[in-house]
Amino acid sequence: MNTLKKLIVLMGLLSVVSAIPSTAQIINQVKFDVPFEFYAGNAKMPAGSYTVSQPNPDDNLLLIENASGSPSVFVEYVLDSTSSDTAHAQTDVTFNKYGKVDFLGAIWVEGQNSSMQILQSKVEKNAAKAAAGEKHSLSAKSASRP
Repeated sequence: MNTLKKLIVLMGLLSVVSAIPSTAQIINQVKFDVPFEFYAGNAKMPAGSYTVSQPNPDDNLLLIENASGSPSVFVEYVLDSTSSDTAHAQTDVTFNKYGKVDFLGAIWVEGQNSSMQILQSKVEKNAAKAAAGEKHSLSAKSASRP
Protein backbone atom coordinates (compact mmCIF):
# COMPACT_ATOMS: atom_id res chain seq x y z
CA MET A 1 0.00 0.00 0.00
CA ASN A 2 2.85 2.39 0.83
CA THR A 3 4.43 1.74 -2.59
CA LEU A 4 1.13 2.56 -4.30
CA LYS A 5 0.93 5.94 -2.51
CA LYS A 6 4.49 6.78 -3.55
CA LEU A 7 3.70 5.84 -7.13
CA ILE A 8 0.58 8.03 -7.14
CA VAL A 9 2.50 11.02 -5.74
CA LEU A 10 5.30 10.51 -8.28
CA MET A 11 2.81 10.31 -11.16
CA GLY A 12 1.13 13.49 -9.93
CA LEU A 13 4.44 15.36 -9.77
CA LEU A 14 5.40 14.17 -13.24
CA SER A 15 2.08 15.36 -14.68
CA VAL A 16 2.51 18.80 -13.09
CA VAL A 17 6.08 19.15 -14.36
CA SER A 18 5.10 18.09 -17.88
CA ALA A 19 2.30 20.68 -17.92
CA ILE A 20 4.77 23.54 -17.35
CA PRO A 21 5.70 24.89 -20.79
CA SER A 22 9.33 25.20 -21.73
CA THR A 23 10.25 28.82 -22.30
CA ALA A 24 13.11 30.53 -24.01
CA GLN A 25 14.32 33.61 -22.25
CA ILE A 26 16.93 36.23 -22.76
CA ILE A 27 18.49 36.14 -19.32
CA ASN A 28 20.70 39.16 -19.94
CA GLN A 29 20.83 40.84 -23.34
CA VAL A 30 21.59 39.91 -26.90
CA LYS A 31 23.71 42.36 -28.89
CA PHE A 32 24.21 42.38 -32.65
CA ASP A 33 25.37 44.67 -35.45
CA VAL A 34 23.33 45.01 -38.62
CA PRO A 35 24.89 46.50 -41.77
CA PHE A 36 21.48 47.04 -43.40
CA GLU A 37 18.04 48.51 -42.67
CA PHE A 38 15.43 46.06 -41.42
CA TYR A 39 11.94 45.89 -40.00
CA ALA A 40 11.28 44.82 -36.42
CA GLY A 41 7.52 44.44 -36.28
CA ASN A 42 6.11 47.43 -38.16
CA ALA A 43 9.07 49.67 -37.31
CA LYS A 44 11.80 50.34 -39.88
CA MET A 45 15.18 50.20 -38.12
CA PRO A 46 18.39 51.74 -39.53
CA ALA A 47 21.67 49.88 -39.87
CA GLY A 48 23.58 49.90 -36.60
CA SER A 49 24.21 48.20 -33.27
CA TYR A 50 21.25 46.75 -31.40
CA THR A 51 20.43 45.29 -28.02
CA VAL A 52 17.57 42.86 -27.41
CA SER A 53 16.20 42.39 -23.92
CA GLN A 54 13.16 40.84 -22.33
CA PRO A 55 11.84 43.42 -19.82
CA ASN A 56 9.34 40.98 -18.29
CA PRO A 57 10.11 37.24 -18.50
CA ASP A 58 6.38 36.48 -18.09
CA ASP A 59 5.50 38.30 -21.34
CA ASN A 60 6.33 37.24 -24.88
CA LEU A 61 7.67 40.69 -25.69
CA LEU A 62 11.20 41.67 -26.65
CA LEU A 63 12.60 45.18 -26.59
CA ILE A 64 14.82 45.97 -29.60
CA GLU A 65 16.95 49.06 -28.94
CA ASN A 66 19.36 50.90 -31.19
CA ALA A 67 22.67 51.59 -29.43
CA SER A 68 22.30 55.28 -30.25
CA GLY A 69 19.12 55.30 -28.17
CA SER A 70 16.65 55.78 -30.99
CA PRO A 71 14.63 54.07 -32.33
CA SER A 72 13.46 51.27 -30.08
CA VAL A 73 10.50 48.95 -30.50
CA PHE A 74 8.70 46.12 -28.73
CA VAL A 75 8.03 42.98 -30.78
CA GLU A 76 6.00 39.94 -29.87
CA TYR A 77 7.42 36.44 -30.23
CA VAL A 78 6.42 32.80 -29.95
CA LEU A 79 8.66 29.84 -29.24
CA ASP A 80 9.63 27.86 -32.30
CA SER A 81 7.52 24.70 -32.30
CA THR A 82 10.33 22.78 -34.03
CA SER A 83 12.69 23.10 -31.10
CA SER A 84 15.81 20.97 -31.11
CA ASP A 85 16.86 18.22 -28.70
CA THR A 86 20.31 19.78 -28.55
CA ALA A 87 21.17 23.23 -27.30
CA HIS A 88 21.96 25.88 -29.93
CA ALA A 89 25.72 26.30 -30.29
CA GLN A 90 25.79 30.09 -30.61
CA THR A 91 23.65 33.17 -30.24
CA ASP A 92 22.43 34.51 -33.56
CA VAL A 93 19.73 36.60 -35.14
CA THR A 94 17.82 35.44 -38.22
CA PHE A 95 16.26 37.70 -40.82
CA ASN A 96 13.64 36.97 -43.47
CA LYS A 97 14.40 38.76 -46.74
CA TYR A 98 11.73 39.46 -49.37
CA GLY A 99 13.15 41.18 -52.41
CA LYS A 100 15.41 43.88 -50.97
CA VAL A 101 13.62 44.21 -47.61
CA ASP A 102 14.77 42.44 -44.42
CA PHE A 103 12.61 41.56 -41.42
CA LEU A 104 13.77 40.38 -38.02
CA GLY A 105 12.64 36.76 -37.95
CA ALA A 106 14.07 34.92 -34.95
CA ILE A 107 16.57 35.04 -32.13
CA TRP A 108 18.54 32.01 -31.00
CA VAL A 109 20.26 32.19 -27.63
CA GLU A 110 23.30 29.99 -27.08
CA GLY A 111 22.49 26.98 -24.91
CA GLN A 112 18.72 27.04 -25.51
CA ASN A 113 16.74 24.43 -27.43
CA SER A 114 14.22 26.71 -29.11
CA SER A 115 14.30 30.04 -30.88
CA MET A 116 12.11 33.05 -30.30
CA GLN A 117 10.20 33.55 -33.56
CA ILE A 118 9.17 37.17 -34.11
CA LEU A 119 5.51 37.38 -35.12
CA GLN A 120 5.01 38.60 -38.68
CA SER A 121 3.74 42.16 -39.01
CA LYS A 122 1.27 43.27 -41.68
CA VAL A 123 4.18 44.81 -43.56
CA GLU A 124 6.03 41.47 -43.62
CA LYS A 125 2.92 39.52 -44.61
CA ASN A 126 2.43 41.85 -47.57
CA ALA A 127 6.11 41.54 -48.55
CA ALA A 128 5.83 37.73 -48.35
CA LYS A 129 2.91 37.83 -50.79
CA ALA A 130 4.90 39.93 -53.25
CA ALA A 131 8.25 38.08 -53.24
CA ALA A 132 9.80 34.76 -52.31
CA GLY A 133 11.53 34.81 -48.94
CA GLU A 134 14.99 33.71 -47.95
CA LYS A 135 16.54 33.44 -44.49
CA HIS A 136 19.95 34.63 -43.41
CA SER A 137 21.59 35.02 -40.01
CA LEU A 138 24.03 37.26 -38.22
CA SER A 139 26.14 36.29 -35.25
CA ALA A 140 25.18 37.92 -31.99
CA LYS A 141 26.47 37.77 -28.46
CA SER A 142 24.90 37.50 -25.05
CA ALA A 143 25.93 40.27 -22.68
CA SER A 144 25.22 41.20 -19.08
CA ARG A 145 22.75 43.96 -18.41
CA PRO A 146 24.30 47.19 -17.20
